Amino acid sequence: MKNLISALKEALNEKQPLPYSVYSSIKEQKILNVPVVKPMLIAVLSGNKALGRDGEISCTTGNFIFLSNNAAIDMRNIPQDNEYLALLIEFEYQDFEGLEVNRVNKHNYCVGDITLTLEKCLQQFVEWSRWAPETLWPIRRKELIQLMCYLGHKDILSMVASPQIGHKLHALFTEQLTERQTETGNKNHSEELTMESMCKQLAMSESTMRRKLKSEGVKLQDIKDQVKLGLGLHLLQSTLYPISYVAQKCGYHSQSRFTSRFKARFGLTPSALRKTRLAD
Repeated sequence: MKNLISALKEALNEKQPLPYSVYSSIKEQKILNVPVVKPMLIAVLSGNKALGRDGEISCTTGNFIFLSNNAAIDMRNIPQDNEYLALLIEFEYQDFEGLEVNRVNKHNYCVGDITLTLEKCLQQFVEWSRWAPETLWPIRRKELIQLMCYLGHKDILSMVASPQIGHKLHALFTEQLTERQTETGNKNHSEELTMESMCKQLAMSESTMRRKLKSEGVKLQDIKDQVKLGLGLHLLQSTLYPISYVAQKCGYHSQSRFTSRFKARFGLTPSALRKTRLAD
């Protein structure tokens, strides 16, 4: 596992866009209602991870968990030998195209060992992504899926389904939030997404969209909040940006409002989460 960890830390030092995330902490983290919008692989490289309200799903060093797009899940990240370290890879629905997706026996998660074969493949993925163009990322993600199936984890093919309206709107709001960020001051340049523009992009009427959202049990404002707070959680876990800067990146003009919303969603404040990553 040492070579994979070294490759990860070397890639992160280059400060470039990457097709994965790395989360680490030196103190235990307990985070509630973590959104999982797309199928996700979490490889635990150091420490332990417990998922579920009562920690019923457990991953230790050298384990992985593959998650389906659940609405939310509680997580505990527990350091071992002074560090918790995990590699996260989010998969797009298109990555499963052409594979025999199992839509009958659906599973919400799959836990397994990071075998030497899978470890080498993950290391190659990390090293390759340092120079490969973004347009090629889907190819290697699909290779990972195929390898995991070859290694006996075909359950992951039951963890993807056609994205619902809530997922599609989540993608639209994420794209809008990303476009708003610039290198010169985070000033907003894109217009607000209106109901009319969203319906046009999704090729459906407003009444149809509202009916589908109601059937899925979600609200537009909840999706917006999930996008903004999900980005905040990611930035707090993967960077050391000042919390005021993170709040601004997430579309909050007030750090106190960001803190209040963040705590209500995840069960702890941004500063409390940040302290888990820093030495006293």
